[in-house]
Amino acid sequence: MTKPEVRPIRNEQDYRAALREIDDLIDATEGSAEFDRLEVLSVLVADYEDKHYAVEAPDPISFLEFVMESRGLKRRDLEAFIGSRARVAEIMNRKRALSMEMVRRLCRGLDLPAHVLIQPYPTQSARTAA
Repeated sequence: MTKPEVRPIRNEQDYRAALREIDDLIDATEGSAEFDRLEVLSVLVADYEDKHYAVEAPDPISFLEFVMESRGLKRRDLEAFIGSRARVAEIMNRKRALSMEMVRRLCRGLDLPAHVLIQPYPTQSARTAA
């Protein structure tokens, strides 16, 4: 039985049907027609999800906390990128915002994405000023 032609995913019904078909094709042999179909459907699903289920990046401090935990880093490990122990505490306790120079050093030193670190986020001084 020939599968219908692959079409764009335009709505939730198309999306769910594509997910079901991907589930059926997940064990396709590389190089086969089924594998090619799986790849095309995966691209279409990813595009649909990017447009309809976008996930916002975490705020910079939450992201740094995640990076520290996942890499086994301590606050003292951030001193080379942020500054003194007191400055690291101010940043991590949201009393002061990251400067662009700190962002640059964190990006270079820890290979972190700048687009996450440059996002605005609330600091204690911003919260008390409101």
